[in-house]
Amino acid sequence: MRLPPLLYARTVRHDESPTAGRVRIDKWLWAARFFKTRALASEAVEGGKVHVNGDRVKAARPLKPGDRLEIRRGPEEFELVVVALADHRGPAAFAQTLYQETEVSVARRLALAEQQRIAAAAGPRFGGRPDKKARREITRFTRRRSG
Repeated sequence: MRLPPLLYARTVRHDESPTAGRVRIDKWLWAARFFKTRALASEAVEGGKVHVNGDRVKAARPLKPGDRLEIRRGPEEFELVVVALADHRGPAAFAQTLYQETEVSVARRLALAEQQRIAAAAGPRFGGRPDKKARREITRFTRRRSG
């Protein structure tokens, strides 16, 4: 069942009052779909994988529009600016409207993806499980070495 877009529009908070324009960073990272669960988002923040305006923060830190985030998730690094706040997780298209990724970050991620593609192409390719003929050859080879 798809929910109407207005339901997700109500979760976005704008600067009406000082407290209404703030959301916990772990909750925002989860809503923006950088992490699959809030627990993973909290763990990343506590582990120093997320920096706000260049500072290491705690999971309960309130986030506001205009904050600059640096997120490390495995080999990927994101640099982005918070555009809107949300405390509910919505569709991916909605989540992408919550932030603006910097051009440097996009270029760095594309270069990393290209390097990984080249490395995967240069490595050995395995066609899956061996068939009957290949299993017999493996058996012959291992028996010859052990004897």
